[in-house]
Amino acid sequence: MTTDTVTTAQQPLGSPFSAVSTAEDVMAGTDLSGRTAVVTGGYSGLGLETARALATAGARVVVPARRPGAARDALAGVPGCEVIPMDLTDLDSVRAAAAQLRGSVGRIDLLMAVAGVMATPERRVGPGWEYQFTANHLGHFAFVCEVYPLLRGAHGARVVVYSSSGHGITDIRWHDPHFRTGYDRWQAYGQAKTANVLFAVHLDALGRGDGVRAFALHPGKIITGLQRDLTRGEQVGLGWVDEHGTVIGEGFRTPSQGAATGLWAATSPLLDGRGGLYLEDCEVARATGEDGPMDDGWVRAYAVDPASATRLWELSVAATGARPVPW
Repeated sequence: MTTDTVTTAQQPLGSPFSAVSTAEDVMAGTDLSGRTAVVTGGYSGLGLETARALATAGARVVVPARRPGAARDALAGVPGCEVIPMDLTDLDSVRAAAAQLRGSVGRIDLLMAVAGVMATPERRVGPGWEYQFTANHLGHFAFVCEVYPLLRGAHGARVVVYSSSGHGITDIRWHDPHFRTGYDRWQAYGQAKTANVLFAVHLDALGRGDGVRAFALHPGKIITGLQRDLTRGEQVGLGWVDEHGTVIGEGFRTPSQGAATGLWAATSPLLDGRGGLYLEDCEVARATGEDGPMDDGWVRAYAVDPASATRLWELSVAATGARPVPW
């Protein structure tokens, strides 16, 4: 698929939902009985809203969690949810979680890659990898590759990858993806979010023959635990909250509204037979150049470029030693 083809595909479909739609709006009347969903980060913020909505619709929900005890506490009282240990920055942990899933579930119908970090201080994990690129992209990449047979076995699985309008900060730093020549936390965040989109583009290209379709999305602006590495003063300076921590930023949403686009990606019949798309406001976003608008229904063309998606996939395989897809 060429860049022009992907850009043409990035056109709104006439969704009945919008930026103000909630998880409850999107999931009304949806029956997921007999389906299995996996939600990374499914015990806080948007992940918790997502797990709760899927479980309420009847799905069996598995939540891989870096802090299993905290996850079980957060999900207490939510029927149909179970927790398994997984740290996205530790590939041994990722492989162990995938192996546990392969031994305990017959298929994965929905895989929601919600877990993420933002603008963290410089940290190194594994063999010196940059933390945000690893937690947001490489960990999810390796996990999806490891559980791919379960997705293929669903005969119609969807993988939904949470990105952000932050992908507009930067393309992949091909010359130095791990910031070995100087760290900038916002550039690192932007690169990781671009990687999320490119991952969905190439996963969809590889998986569509098996009925595995993939989407990336911007959930909108929401104050959740994602901002934990920003001080109150920094958030005030950005215009997000006041000095008391009250959200005052224009266009900010509730967690339920923030979860809506991901749930729409997972369940909407409008997306049947489609994939490799970037979504925003429960709709397909339009593609734009580097100087185009952002955070208003647009995706950077570089983030949906098939050649770049292939290149990132190859880089990720080389780094993680992940199994080839399909397998």
